[in-house]
Amino acid sequence: MNSTAAVKQTAPASSTSRQLKLATVLIISLFFLWALTGNLIPVLIPHLRKACQLNDFQSAFIDAAYWISYFFFALPAAWVMRKWSYKTGIITGLLIAAAGAVLFFPAAELRSFGLFLFALFLVAAGMTFLETAANPYITIMGTPETAVQRLNFAQAFNGLGAFVAAFFLSKVILSGKELTAAQSSSMSPEALNQYLLTEARSVQVPYLAIAGVLLLTALLFRLVRFPKIHEEHSGGLSINLRVFRHVHFRWGVIAQFAYVGAQVCISSFFIRYAGYSGHMKEKEATTYLGLLLLCFMTGRYAGTLFMRKIAPQRLLLLYSIACVLLLCYSVAVGGRTGVYFLLAVEFFMSIMFPTIFSLAIRDLGNETKSASAFLVMSIVGGALIPLALGAVSFYSNVQLAYTVPLICFAVVGYYALKRAAPVTVQAVPQ
Repeated sequence: MNSTAAVKQTAPASSTSRQLKLATVLIISLFFLWALTGNLIPVLIPHLRKACQLNDFQSAFIDAAYWISYFFFALPAAWVMRKWSYKTGIITGLLIAAAGAVLFFPAAELRSFGLFLFALFLVAAGMTFLETAANPYITIMGTPETAVQRLNFAQAFNGLGAFVAAFFLSKVILSGKELTAAQSSSMSPEALNQYLLTEARSVQVPYLAIAGVLLLTALLFRLVRFPKIHEEHSGGLSINLRVFRHVHFRWGVIAQFAYVGAQVCISSFFIRYAGYSGHMKEKEATTYLGLLLLCFMTGRYAGTLFMRKIAPQRLLLLYSIACVLLLCYSVAVGGRTGVYFLLAVEFFMSIMFPTIFSLAIRDLGNETKSASAFLVMSIVGGALIPLALGAVSFYSNVQLAYTVPLICFAVVGYYALKRAAPVTVQAVPQ
């Protein structure tokens, strides 16, 4: 490991190979869990748009409520892990997320959009703890040379969680019953209210099940012994802006902000795009949403293999260019082919988060945790950028609005181009 590295794994002599494997499986399960909750957002947007009678711009706040939580809780999560341990941070996150999932029950009963947003905010707060812990933890559970590939492999299970959310849970939540404005206006207030309440209640069972899984996972983390991570640091967590003196990290934060915004836009408004441009019904669109996220999962595994032959930053550049070109067609032409091209975009963007993350924190030494927190904070792009897409869609149409993620991928491409050049990293004081 680089002489400036701040973390190194040392497994105690009493640790068995079986315990280490179980610990690794549990860490990887976190990637599945936060994908499961985060990728229900594309389902919740059309669902709550219908159940709470929202327009496109209002429904974009569903994304905002979830992803803005990362901005507020990334630094507290880093502080908890610095003061206690990665394991403590993970258990804390699982309990917070479970509390948020439980709140979906009263939110549906009251058909309260505000309470739905608060519940999502809490779920995302818990996921922030998991991401702040699991991303750097998986990179240091092995040799630094394979850190990017290892993180991409773990993130592939993120793709699996996304697929399960979109292909299976979406079928439980979305009824497929779509009323026209004329049908709604012809119904009595009582009948309309009952219809909307029935729609809202369909989220209760899935989210209570998610709460149960989160609590069970927290219990397993409490019971399983994890390999100790010895860290070279002094004092408490130093959360300051000094880490931004590293150019590769500074641009990494910008690229991650843009990427997460693009990722959220692509999936969250996919059902709306498929309906408007591809003329698909709600149920058919959810099937394609499942395929969309299957492409994402496949792309993660394929990217991990490609990185054995292609430098991560160069692969990131090639994939960014592919995303820009595919989105040009989806925006300019659209139709069902435009929907198919969005599936391809999901494949090519799949490696971006873990690759940007790994490249940005490389060689940061004892500033790694602070850097990780700032990178997780940059996920706030998923809260802000979809608002721009929602606004463009409100004033024009959702097909043209996909210009927003197109621009974001161009930013990621610029970062990849900079990282493809030799980078001089300042030494970190020991």
